[in-house]
Amino acid sequence: MVRNASGVIVGVEKRRSGPSIKGFIQLNQTRARQQVIITDANEEPQRGRASQRKQREERIQQQGRKRKMPPRGMRRGQHQPSRVTTQEMSEAKKRIRVNEVIQIADLAHQMGKKAGAIMRVLWGMGLRGLTINNAIDFETAELVAGEFGYTAENVAFQEDDLITDDERGEMLPRAPVVTMMGHVDHGKTSLLDKIRSARVAEGESGGITQHIGAYKVSTDNGEVVFLDTPGHEAFSAMRSRGANVTDVVVLVVAADDGVMPTTVEAIKHAKKASVPIIVALNKIDKPDANPGRVKQMLMEHGLVGEEFGGETIVVEVSAKTGQGIDKLLEMLALQTEMLDLKASAHGRAEGVVLEARVDKGRGPIATILVRGGTLHKGEIMVANEASGKVRAMLNDRGKILREVGPSTPVEVLGLDGAPSAGDRFNVVENEKAAKQLISHRREQRRRKESVVSGPSIKDLIKRKKTTALKIVLRADVDGSAEALRQALVELSTAKVKVDVIFAGVGAITQTDVKKASAGDAVIIGFNTKPVGKAGQDAEAEKVQIFTYGVIYDALDKTRELMLGLLEPEYREREQGEAEVRALFPIPRLGVVAGCRVVKGMVTRHSNIRVVRNGKIVHKGTVGSLRVFKDDVKEVREGFECGIVIKDFPEVEPMDILQAFELETIPPTLD
Repeated sequence: MVRNASGVIVGVEKRRSGPSIKGFIQLNQTRARQQVIITDANEEPQRGRASQRKQREERIQQQGRKRKMPPRGMRRGQHQPSRVTTQEMSEAKKRIRVNEVIQIADLAHQMGKKAGAIMRVLWGMGLRGLTINNAIDFETAELVAGEFGYTAENVAFQEDDLITDDERGEMLPRAPVVTMMGHVDHGKTSLLDKIRSARVAEGESGGITQHIGAYKVSTDNGEVVFLDTPGHEAFSAMRSRGANVTDVVVLVVAADDGVMPTTVEAIKHAKKASVPIIVALNKIDKPDANPGRVKQMLMEHGLVGEEFGGETIVVEVSAKTGQGIDKLLEMLALQTEMLDLKASAHGRAEGVVLEARVDKGRGPIATILVRGGTLHKGEIMVANEASGKVRAMLNDRGKILREVGPSTPVEVLGLDGAPSAGDRFNVVENEKAAKQLISHRREQRRRKESVVSGPSIKDLIKRKKTTALKIVLRADVDGSAEALRQALVELSTAKVKVDVIFAGVGAITQTDVKKASAGDAVIIGFNTKPVGKAGQDAEAEKVQIFTYGVIYDALDKTRELMLGLLEPEYREREQGEAEVRALFPIPRLGVVAGCRVVKGMVTRHSNIRVVRNGKIVHKGTVGSLRVFKDDVKEVREGFECGIVIKDFPEVEPMDILQAFELETIPPTLD
């Protein structure tokens, strides 16, 4: 309705009506249709990941069913020959690759197993103390893999591909390699001197051979290579190495001395190497020589002479007069003929390192024995981790050679380092092959060094209780350093352990002094001395340096140093007893116990035990010993005296004072 200004109704207003129920329903249906259209347009993106994954799985299953359908023209049940079966694939997967050694963690990763399961298998094999960071060798890894149904494949670098030479020619007779063995001072070097007409022994310290000497000698029966090994028991390793490269052993035994411990040891080395033994009974020219007794002693160790129905050749000789030398050479020739020794001189050379040292002017020098092939000047040679071009070759008389055939010992110059005695050497094609070979060997060494089980608690406790003498060792040649190191370590006892923290070849340098200072060690030089400022540094760092030319002195000094590390032991030795009768306080002296010596004696320097009611209440020393007012040195049984016990004024009447002295017991290594 519309009113005017006076309030009178003048008309009716036409109002807009709101939506009806029918309109609401139509509107909602329209909106629903629009929502359906939007949903259909964006159906794939709006669906959840679960729906998408389900669709993908359905598509894969459909594709799989399609693949399983046989090809056109092929019946059901027929198989394609090129298909790899599931069993074949699993066998390929169950093969692990091992390069010499493998870390436990890597082994577990390759097999898809937990490291704990691998560790339990190793512990069950007795390999305690290992961690997942330790490495195990191929044989151990093969056993562990077998426990889980896997097979191990060795994919290590093959050295034979670089050192094997297929150009070997005809095998021809070669000179025998003869090793002289025996006890010290039984005349090995002197006998060899007589054979080669040289005075080798005069250049040795104390007439004792300190390292291997190699000589090629021409005889009426052909050439013979002699290896002269040291006779001292400490060079067991060097004698063993000599026996392993030799064809025949000449065991030198003094007719006036007989079989000694080192002789027995040499027999064991020769038998272990499975080489024939010829016994040379030396010094038969001496008045007290008794060859018959020595032959009986040899029979006790399995060397029965031919005259007694055995197979051992025994020749009586004299290095001084030359008696029996020709017969000894004849027996060597006969034995060599029976062995039928042959080698090829064609192709690249290979052999063994007998000795190595570092010369101040010429650098590393290796004494080698060529076993096969021919070594030429200028060729690339590899010995363990040392390599180099052969710059020069010298025989035992210092003659320069341009090529060396089988069974020939020479000194070689040109290596970049000193190899270890006993190392094999090979000639390779070029420097690239040498670098590959050395790189592989270094990596192999590093890996093998990690194959170490951790120390047990028992070992740690033992290590803490045992005193150690640490030594930095330097020697003139590698064989001496190795043998002396072994001899020093064998001196270890339950009380003192000898620990050679470093052993090297060459002069004693400032670096050695630093090592000794850092490790609280002493330096022992064998046939070598300090150079440069090494001596001054040793004085400043208070490092002791001892140099020797004979092994006896080095070992004796080591025992002395070991004893110096031990604390002396003390033992109580009873002197007497005194009974306290009265107490007298005296200014500046304290409480003086008036006593009567009832047993033995009491001295001014006695130690005192105060016994009260059967119990020891104090241990101390005599502060003052007087008879009346006079100081005395001792008071014997039956006499009275005044005793002041140092730092113990609480003495009482009826106490028993037991006097004793501490007796020093020198320490022993046993």
